[in-house]
Amino acid sequence: MSRASDAGHSDGLPRPTGLARFNAAPQTAAETALLACCGSHRWARRVAAHRPYPDLDSLLAASDEAGYDLPLPDLTEALTAESSAVPPHPAPPAARTALHAAHAAYESSFGHAFVISLDDRRPEEHLDHILAGIRTRLSHDPDLELSVSADELRRLARGRIVRLLSGGADGRAPGPPDPRTPDPRTPESGGVVPRGSGPFGLFRVER
Repeated sequence: MSRASDAGHSDGLPRPTGLARFNAAPQTAAETALLACCGSHRWARRVAAHRPYPDLDSLLAASDEAGYDLPLPDLTEALTAESSAVPPHPAPPAARTALHAAHAAYESSFGHAFVISLDDRRPEEHLDHILAGIRTRLSHDPDLELSVSADELRRLARGRIVRLLSGGADGRAPGPPDPRTPDPRTPESGGVVPRGSGPFGLFRVER
């Protein structure tokens, strides 16, 4: 079997990468896709406006830079779009009760969802890492916690962008989310929920 038939191409031409398709997407479609990675419209507009990106590292660097420069209202917008982190795998009832109480205490103290990147943790470590993070960060004053949350948002955005560009199984272009699909910011997502199809191709965003 030829490489072309392996990839499902009758013309023998390589399929454009997720980054190439992201670079070529209309501005509004790119912004909509990016909003599934970070809920700040200013951030999404800035990252989309600086296309084309020569490689993934350049895109991730632009994401970081745009995140560092977010004014407070835009950071608040991004935090408002988030749901509190929960482990993607079932946990014992007692553990879920403890997690719910911890989230409630955090949100009462800081007025927004607890955000934390779990990309560098094994699934079995997620629950303990979330609980430990909440306990530690509850001791922060509001300014410090806002800074920590902003850093976690940047880390989350990086991981989500990588998954966005990985595309669906067929590698088609990223596009705006389908409103019929689950919102990856819901607590049930546990940070890993597929995002749906857009008008010019299928993409998946795993939170």
